[in-house]
Amino acid sequence: MSIKSLLPGRLGFGTAPLGNMFREIPEEEAAATVAAAWDHGIRYFDSAPFYGAGLAEIRLGEVLAQHPRDEYVLSTKVGRVIYDEIEDPATRALGEKGGLFEFGRPNKMVDDYTADATLRSIEDSLKRLKTDRLDIVWVHDVAKDFHGDEWLSVYESARTGAFRVLTKLREEGVIKAWGLGVNRVEPIELTLDLEEPQPDAFLLAGRYTLLDHEHALERLLPTAVQQGVDMVVGGPYSSGVLAGGQHFEYQKASPDIIAKVERIKKLAQQYGISIKSAALQFSLAHPASVAVIPGATKPSRISEDVAALDEKIPAAFWSALREEKLVSPAAPLPTA
Repeated sequence: MSIKSLLPGRLGFGTAPLGNMFREIPEEEAAATVAAAWDHGIRYFDSAPFYGAGLAEIRLGEVLAQHPRDEYVLSTKVGRVIYDEIEDPATRALGEKGGLFEFGRPNKMVDDYTADATLRSIEDSLKRLKTDRLDIVWVHDVAKDFHGDEWLSVYESARTGAFRVLTKLREEGVIKAWGLGVNRVEPIELTLDLEEPQPDAFLLAGRYTLLDHEHALERLLPTAVQQGVDMVVGGPYSSGVLAGGQHFEYQKASPDIIAKVERIKKLAQQYGISIKSAALQFSLAHPASVAVIPGATKPSRISEDVAALDEKIPAAFWSALREEKLVSPAAPLPTA
């Protein structure tokens, strides 16, 4: 199915920051941020066991449990199982994302994309999220950025494990849709080429943003449109650098990236718009794109995101962005 009909709007809420990504977030602040998202009418929430070893799911579940389950759409991910045993979060092998959730829970986290682990992961997520069902399940991070040269064998484990389990759950009506949740385009391209039952959508984080979109435009997105597979855009602010932060790709932003952001910011100021509105509306302009799910850890950020989505951006801004070669000539723009 197209998940466009399933999603309640074009703006969702990504909970990675609630897993204490980069810093310790007080419980009250996390709860107030989720409550603010609800109060602003956001009804699609995305989480993952990976985010702070279950911390983001627990925090999200606490707030959502106060609302009727039929009033919101919920997605989480499989591929990592959280155990009761303790480990040092700072020493986890996370490929290019080392130390990302060092302030999260210290529970042991194991990569496992097999059928049994997929079912266990879903059961555990349901408990942490305090709910009886999930709407969408993403297979998380089956890509080179986490698994290095081993990523293809990890992908194969997911194909024969998680993919088949999720296809069966979808057929049985237990979940409504499934797909891949990744930071790289290659595993999605591989999946779209399979003869097997197809995913309904994919969650692509950081690869369809103002700062990084050319690779996705080459092959992935034309194929997705052709096959009717929807895209949810994660990380529309490129780890924060497009929203006033210091990070790009989960690391400190390089001087080149900062310089590019400054050029975009200067144009935005020239046309009297916020860079956040340019970032969100760009990510939503592609025909495959059905929703964008920025993360936040402060209630004030939610109102900024809602305002950014509604802000009127002059066509001349997009033309200037194109003229200054700050976006790919192939990228659909909101005014096109």
